[in-house]
Amino acid sequence: MRNLDTAIADRAAALASRADRVILGIVGEPGAGKSTLALDVMDALRARGIPVAWLPMDGFHLGDRTLAELGLLERKGAIETFDGWGYLAALRRALAEPSHPVYVPGFERTLEQPIAADRVIPPGRALIVTEGNYLLDDTAPWSLVRDVAAEIWYADVPSDVRRSRLVERHVAFGKARADAEDWVASVDEPNARRIRARRAFADLVISVDDGEATPSA
Repeated sequence: MRNLDTAIADRAAALASRADRVILGIVGEPGAGKSTLALDVMDALRARGIPVAWLPMDGFHLGDRTLAELGLLERKGAIETFDGWGYLAALRRALAEPSHPVYVPGFERTLEQPIAADRVIPPGRALIVTEGNYLLDDTAPWSLVRDVAAEIWYADVPSDVRRSRLVERHVAFGKARADAEDWVASVDEPNARRIRARRAFADLVISVDDGEATPSA
């Protein structure tokens, strides 16, 4: 767990107090550390006795077979390679159905594939943390995430750090370094530019590095 600024934990706790079910979105460019920030926020709230649940957007990646059929396998990670409507439906269910478990998919990085019913939103009160690339995009269905999320926070990190992380991630999961660098330049970076163009619409921008997460000035 990184050093999470107290102000961030306080803000998340205040969101959780608004209703029995509240959704907090965390958005950012590929390699920004969204998942780590989401887990840090959840750990901080658990330490305060606040129930939390995780609903990652990555679980709504289209599987490789579908991507191949659609001719999108070489663009995996772009906005059109996700089941956006399915993701929105899961967010709506998580808010509207607190009396029973809501099972949602996760994403296995070793396989690079979504896994059905890999996570659960348990019954009862919870701050539901969801994170992903396109939560602030202005095209449907992504633009409708605003209707269900109480706030959307932007995880910000220097571009050189983010690109280096991405290359190392791709190498760790099987790509040759040259192929990893090419993928980052040709696939990840166009996605990053699209995401960053919506940064100003976030409710909070958080500066993230390996040691801490603090509200950005």
